[in-house]
Amino acid sequence: MLRTLPMSLLIPFSAALAEPVAIGDRFAIDRTEVTIAEFQEFARAKGMKTAAERNGGGFEYGAGWERRPGWWYQRPFGEDPASTSEPAVHVSWSEAGNFCSERNGRLPTAEEWQLAAYTETRQKPTGSFETGRTYTYPTGDTPAGLNVNADDPWPHHAAAGATAMGVNGLQEIGGNAWEWLADRRGGEALTAGGSWWYGPDKTRREAMQWKATDFYAVYVGFRCVYDIGE
Repeated sequence: MLRTLPMSLLIPFSAALAEPVAIGDRFAIDRTEVTIAEFQEFARAKGMKTAAERNGGGFEYGAGWERRPGWWYQRPFGEDPASTSEPAVHVSWSEAGNFCSERNGRLPTAEEWQLAAYTETRQKPTGSFETGRTYTYPTGDTPAGLNVNADDPWPHHAAAGATAMGVNGLQEIGGNAWEWLADRRGGEALTAGGSWWYGPDKTRREAMQWKATDFYAVYVGFRCVYDIGE
């Protein structure tokens, strides 16, 4: 059975969004990226400050990677976000992993993330998705509905559940924010899915990128997976 999430960490804005999505009988994955509100509750309960807070701000790409004073997960662009349902960014790999562990979960492996993002596993999919089919983009055959740097309603981060529902009923798994994965090579970990700053090509399965595990930036967030069974 799916491990029960602590009630204090359930997504506050929608019970439907809070419920993880089962991917076959192997694991379940968050329907949306972890939000500012969720991460804030976790951080306050633990009495923790993120590295971005301690070190004076997270990073944005300008003339190379530049630290932005006052940018952290609660204020991703140095000011209050439009909604605390936006993704929690400026979070390092270990900080993301600790959050997932507190939820009785973990960061997804690359294999798990790719299966969830591109291969429809539901027996009765919604829309035009077909069981067992692997798609080019997390939204299907085309990138329509993703939050990328193309023509879409979102200049920066979209709130959880705002973008088109994609493969396996997941949202924001392509575009919006890169997502930390469990896979490591030395001091680096994989990220997947692209972000609002990039084009649709970065949302494809072959576009995963390695980033330093102690890195935190306005473009990088995460979601958790949960083992199914005892």
